[in-house]
Amino acid sequence: MKDFTSTPSPVKHIAEPTVRRLSGYLRFLEAFDAEGHETISSGELARAGGTTSAQVRKDLSFFGSFGKRGLGYGVKDLIASLREILGLDTRWPVVIVGAGKIGAALAQYRGFGTHGFDVVGIYDTDPSRVGTHLNGVTVRADGDLEGDIAALTPRIAVLCVPGEAAQAALDRVVGAGIRAVLNFAPTSLVAPEGVTVRAVNMATELEVLAYALTNESRD
Repeated sequence: MKDFTSTPSPVKHIAEPTVRRLSGYLRFLEAFDAEGHETISSGELARAGGTTSAQVRKDLSFFGSFGKRGLGYGVKDLIASLREILGLDTRWPVVIVGAGKIGAALAQYRGFGTHGFDVVGIYDTDPSRVGTHLNGVTVRADGDLEGDIAALTPRIAVLCVPGEAAQAALDRVVGAGIRAVLNFAPTSLVAPEGVTVRAVNMATELEVLAYALTNESRD
């Protein structure tokens, strides 16, 4: 099946919506592969991603030539190519700052490991949490953070701290050398140039859903 998919070509910059669609395609392809399917059409990928066949082909064309007309894409090969494009063909060490309910839930999420993300450190200021274990990782004292980052060289930090503590936590992990941060704190953060911060605000997402339901009822 190797001839169904070519080696992806490197690109300098792709818009975030495209990256998100590629991630969605990958999730569907992995499920499709688990069902034993060997090939997939752009139409099937489009339906799974809520887009069009033309959009699928355009998204993939940024990275090279994929598939064959009339034959579709080889599922396993396209999975491998998308994982390479998304940087998932390597392992990414991650630290979690904050071992409360959100931090603990994330630490125990097994999907991280299957997609290339390894939690190598968890930190908290609460003495009652320090020394406990989450998915095989010992929660360490907040004061150990910088030293452990130097020793473990994680590439990503996940902030699960209260809003008032988030900026200081960001400053610390960035100062220790981390350049990619996922923020679950309900506040906006200011990061220096060269640092990527992604925010997950669950209240905002629920408000978007409430808006959609409200307007649906008015139709």
